Amino acid sequence: MIILGIESSCDETAAAVVADGTRIQASVVASQVAVHSPYGGVVPELASRRHIEAIVPVVDQALARAELTATQIDAIAVTRGPGLVGALLVGFSFARAYAYSLGKPWVGVNHLTGHIHSLFLSSDPPAFPFIALLASGGHTSIYYVTSPLSIELMGRTRDDAAGEAFDKVSKLLGLGYPGGGVISRISQEGRPGRIVFPRAYLDKQAFDFSFSGLKSAVRRYVETHPQTWKSETADIAAGFQQAVVDVLTAKLLSAARSRKCRRIAVVGGVAANQCLRQTLRDKADQEEISVFMPPVDLCGDNAAMIAAAGYHLLRAGKTGELADDVYSTKDLNT
Repeated sequence: MIILGIESSCDETAAAVVADGTRIQASVVASQVAVHSPYGGVVPELASRRHIEAIVPVVDQALARAELTATQIDAIAVTRGPGLVGALLVGFSFARAYAYSLGKPWVGVNHLTGHIHSLFLSSDPPAFPFIALLASGGHTSIYYVTSPLSIELMGRTRDDAAGEAFDKVSKLLGLGYPGGGVISRISQEGRPGRIVFPRAYLDKQAFDFSFSGLKSAVRRYVETHPQTWKSETADIAAGFQQAVVDVLTAKLLSAARSRKCRRIAVVGGVAANQCLRQTLRDKADQEEISVFMPPVDLCGDNAAMIAAAGYHLLRAGKTGELADDVYSTKDLNT
């Protein structure tokens, strides 16, 4: 089954062609980083306008790279939510109309399900069951995954997402947007143990997160060291990053122990963070737990993961209806 995937939940317009939920034949992502960088974050109205401009060229390019015509695809999968409503509507409306004009089935996909299915686009996908940490700019949650469509929420952030905290701290330090990549790079020049920030574990027996206090701790440090903090930027970034990584790693491993599960995974934009990837491997190796991660280029928002998830939804008999609409907030299994 050849699926055309379409993603427009935030600030990237993406289209991909995926066969049988595992083989990427083409993947195209049009980034809007240059548009939003001057504002230090995504401006929803600007994002929506750029999606309108990019959606047709991106889809055409994906089909061309796959050496297929639109009539040769079997179905369409598109992000339905969560995300920015204006941005979602561009991709969702296009996909619905495109499928209708071609007489093809289509299905709306939860963006978070898509991130989990990015694991099955790698050369080493996990077997079921496994525990997955989804960490991105809008979400930080832990799930127990027992089949392609059976995903149980175990815990989630009570305030800021991990990626959101990276962006806000980066803006506070004057490092630019998006914050994840720049903090990761500058942290390599810093000393993580020189400036120690708090780890908010909340209830250590549960799996919820909180990053707003960590963000505030960084702000307090900057405010109380007005003469020196700029010369300490690398140390501040390294200390902040280590605090985030320690909490994410501890919670994920704790969730695995609670279910006696020997397989864990991390997905989402924050999964591209090299400190997180290495720390998680090191800690998991000590407990003989296997770690699975998608390739770095599939950690961020992309349409291949949407097509992969859509494949399983369509095989389960789920299809979209013309009356369907997008949603801005909806976690899995809630």
